[in-house]
Amino acid sequence: MRPIIKGDKKITRGWVVYDFANSVYQLTIGSTIFPIYYNAITRQGDIDTISFFGFKAINSVLYSWAIAISYLIVAMFSPLFSSIADYTGRRKLFMMIFTWIGAFSCGILFFFNRNTIELGLVAFTFATIGYGGSLVFYNSFLPIIAEPADQDRISARGYALGYVGGVSLLIINLIFVLFPEFFGITDSTLPPRLAFATVFLWWIGFSQITFRRLPKYTFGKREKGANVILKGYQELRSVFNQVMKMSQLKIYLVAFFFMTMGLLTIMFMAATYGTKELGLADKVLIPTILLIQLVGIGGAWSFARFSGRFGNVKTLIFSIMGWIAICIGAYLIKGASGFIVVAMCVGFVMGGTQALARSTYSKMLPETRNHTSFFSFYDVMEKIASVGGTFSFGIIEAITGSMRYSVLAIITFFLISLVFMIVLLYIQEKEKRLQPAL
Repeated sequence: MRPIIKGDKKITRGWVVYDFANSVYQLTIGSTIFPIYYNAITRQGDIDTISFFGFKAINSVLYSWAIAISYLIVAMFSPLFSSIADYTGRRKLFMMIFTWIGAFSCGILFFFNRNTIELGLVAFTFATIGYGGSLVFYNSFLPIIAEPADQDRISARGYALGYVGGVSLLIINLIFVLFPEFFGITDSTLPPRLAFATVFLWWIGFSQITFRRLPKYTFGKREKGANVILKGYQELRSVFNQVMKMSQLKIYLVAFFFMTMGLLTIMFMAATYGTKELGLADKVLIPTILLIQLVGIGGAWSFARFSGRFGNVKTLIFSIMGWIAICIGAYLIKGASGFIVVAMCVGFVMGGTQALARSTYSKMLPETRNHTSFFSFYDVMEKIASVGGTFSFGIIEAITGSMRYSVLAIITFFLISLVFMIVLLYIQEKEKRLQPAL
């Protein structure tokens, strides 16, 4: 095996291209065309209840629970795969496997219609599993290929390039979705189903650039007598024990957990909220979500600059306060104009928060060879946060009959995160003041 040289431009460029490749899932499937199409074909008049293998449920509740189940599966099994990746050095192989699972499932969504509700939800679940699973190994490459001083910049470049990729494909698909008559398309379900197929082709196609440039093996070293099946969970426990001894990292991860509960729930449920709660038409909703991505490009770079000037934690505190304001706005808005204003704020804060959260964690890690184990722990927390956020969103809607009350729960998540992030800042500032005396 050739040693991995940190800062190799060919490798880092290949790494960021994966954001360009897989972000089409998040935008087309996770945020825009799929949830709108799903709501359209699972609703008949004013009836939102659908049957899923004989189980009756509100369509949006079932959708949120599908996301929760997807991330729960990823959280349960990623330690196993991370263990194998660490002790065989084949993390890229696992990243490729999850990519194929996710992309192929997106392709299956081409066959999703009113008569195949179960097929559509199962394919969506596996697409989400593939997306979330691939990110476990993708994120773990960052501290291996980049120096700590460069990780904010490279992470932000990945998110920015991801927005470019997602927006590029969405614009192409919007031409078919919004103007089907121009192409002689009479079947209203065909344009969105074609969009799902293009996600498969785009994701698989551009990810090949990443897979050609990333190293085939990383730290392939198996301990004598190590049980690969159990080792991942043992490593997870070991990482947990290490985190519990690191006061700053421990506090950061608690703040990160609750921040992610709110952030990812908003990301997944925004289109559904606009459709069901505000009654927005597709021609308003889809371009608005596209606007989120365009604003997000500037947000990712702006937050990278803010962190360089003010520090990561202060910048994250600013972003959490922004999320709280966004949630209050989402609860109060009544129509399209309010949704557009809130959406622009979401776009600016979204990309910057995600990129900065990832790089902040990366810089706080101790020197270790088992980076995948630490990032597995990070991703397990992220996935469990997604489960908690989306599941509680669905539960509250099922109980109250309104998605607005679910938004209030999201505000609570961000408030808890804000408290822990302020505590972390206080500890860091206190240590800085004490250092000259030491």
